[in-house]
Amino acid sequence: MSKTKKAKPGKATTLKQPKQPKTIPPVVPAEDEKGGLDFARAWVEFPDPADDEQVFRCDLTWLTSRWSCIFGSGCQGIQAGRADDGCCTLGAHFSDEDDEKRVAGHVARLTPDVWQFHDVGTESGWTQTDEDGERQTRRWEGSCIFQNRPGFAGGMGCSLHILALKEGKEPLETKPDVCWQLPVRRTYDWIDRPDDTRVLQISIGEYDRRGWGPGGHDLHWWCTSATSAHGAGEPVYVTYRPELTELMGKAAYERLVALCEQRLASLLPMAPHPADPVSLPGRSG
Repeated sequence: MSKTKKAKPGKATTLKQPKQPKTIPPVVPAEDEKGGLDFARAWVEFPDPADDEQVFRCDLTWLTSRWSCIFGSGCQGIQAGRADDGCCTLGAHFSDEDDEKRVAGHVARLTPDVWQFHDVGTESGWTQTDEDGERQTRRWEGSCIFQNRPGFAGGMGCSLHILALKEGKEPLETKPDVCWQLPVRRTYDWIDRPDDTRVLQISIGEYDRRGWGPGGHDLHWWCTSATSAHGAGEPVYVTYRPELTELMGKAAYERLVALCEQRLASLLPMAPHPADPVSLPGRSG
């Protein structure tokens, strides 16, 4: 499993944002997206138990929401007419060379029964360079080359995800960083304090439309604000335990769990996610 990375001064720490192909026209968001991008959120800040030079800033509104991935069961996709792609239409940019190298090691173990486009990927490559010269997974027939299409005997969806489950691993071990982190977003900011000390603030929040960059506003549909994707029995901080532990470290994740549980136990938790069902504890219609 990859290690949680600590940011370094002067080094880019945010993931490369996928870009919208110029052929996709701006569209109005799907009707079940609620709340827009600007609504009240409950944030909590706490020191990193494992590093006194870091603090975490976490969006409890998002992390205690009942969002879940509905790929293949109601997902409308980010491009009109390609619901089966989910968010894989654009391929995935690698966060750095280590990310690409790690993924390459897992790609080498993919077989034709797991990867629909195994012959194409092994014969002519599974990466490409975008118009800015940055590396990403190759797009093949309109979507990521690792995405198995409906009807494939080995299973629909990401072949790297399927490989992980087949081998008893967490999908975060085999997939590009941006893929397994979505829709959780980690960002970094150096904070200069009045006493001339400096601390690294790590924010953990919702990967909303803005996270994609300017092109995010033109996506056909995006799940984090869609009511159809908010109906899970467990909140995000529970269902995304492996990913959040990887992003934050074990000690910080355990502290986050305690804070999330306190929020859910309150009689009237402030700033619920607008896409969550109104029947959840602490909400009224």
